This record gives sequence, C-alpha cells and structure tokens, in this order.
Amino acid sequence: MDTITSLSATAGPLLAGWSVHAALLRRRARQARFDPLTNLPGRDLFTRSACRDLRNVGAVVVMVDLNGFKDVNDNCGHAAGDAVLATVGARLQKWANLRKGTAGRLGGDEFAATALIPNPSALSNELGGLHFSLQRPVPFRGKELLVGASIGAHPIAFHAPALDVALRRADEAMYAAKRSGGGWQISYGPVPEMTTTNGRRTGRPGTAPRAGGAR
Repeated sequence: MDTITSLSATAGPLLAGWSVHAALLRRRARQARFDPLTNLPGRDLFTRSACRDLRNVGAVVVMVDLNGFKDVNDNCGHAAGDAVLATVGARLQKWANLRKGTAGRLGGDEFAATALIPNPSALSNELGGLHFSLQRPVPFRGKELLVGASIGAHPIAFHAPALDVALRRADEAMYAAKRSGGGWQISYGPVPEMTTTNGRRTGRPGTAPRAGGAR
C-alpha cells in the first residue's frame, strides 16, 4: 500500500508537468499559425485557407493597408497602435466571415482577406462598406484614434490563378487607392508580366526572399 501511495505521489507532479508542457506546445503551435496581436491567421495559415477559397465561384481577394498608422504610433505610443491593429483585424475578420471568406495579417499594418461575392455589380458597394467600417474611430483610453484605409480587390472571374498572382493584382489596386489618398480600387486586369514575390511586385518592401528559402 505504501508503495502504491509513493508511486501515486511521484506520478502526480510528473503528469502535471507533462500537462503544462503539452499546453505550452499547443500555445506555441497556435502562435506560429496565428498573429498574437489580432488573433488573425498569419501569412502561412492565411495562404492555405485562401487557396481553398479561390476555388469557389465569386471569390475575391482583398488587400488592406492603413493610412496614418505611423502617426498614431509616433504620437500616441505603440499601445495605441496595437489597439488600432487589433480593432482593424477584428473588423476585417467580421467582414470576411459574413462573406464566407478568410482574413489574415500579413505583417505591419497590412492585411489580406478573401470573400465570396457572386454578384460582380455588388463588389463596389461591399468594398465601400468595408472601407467605412475600417475607418471608424478606435476607442483607446478615453480617446478616439483615427486612421484611414486603402483597399485593393481582385475578383476571380473564371479559372483561379495562383494566390500570389491574385494578391499581386489586389496589391496593385491597393497602392493605386493609396496614391489617390485612400478608398478602394478594383483590379480586373490581366495577369501581371513582372515577377511576383510573396504576392507583391518583386522589389517592393516585404518581397525579399526569406532566409534559407527558395530564391
């Protein structure tokens, strides 16, 4: 009886230790797939989900970049910037979820999403609604933080292109919107001839090959 009691006393802490270790591994695995600030899928997980979404009729790829985000960080602090990113992420995720799509954070203040919008004539109104939502003030410690948004979209017409090509088309539209002061633009153009890296035109910030990755 004493032996059984001794073994139980020894096994208890051991099992508890393994339980904590397993929980830590699960947490790390989730952090590797999800952005810890916004809880959105990171680039790799978003890529897998978005590739599936592109097979559906009416799929649209969307790129979002915030306007004035650096000013919020510089003038109000990084905690305020984090609040903006978390709120924008939640709003984009809600928009994508209601349209049977996926939202993700690609890095910094740049986000991407997919959505199913079968009626092409409704796309402009859908983007207008998204733009309005993302520009709503973000409450933070008794203040209202203001940022703008530039949105680019690329609707998938027939055969789904590779995701990096679709992201590239949406990226070009987003930068066109940004150059015009914000809002949204839709890209209906052909597949770009220039090379693409990570869904953006090669040479832009964020397109350098990852260390140890394919070149």
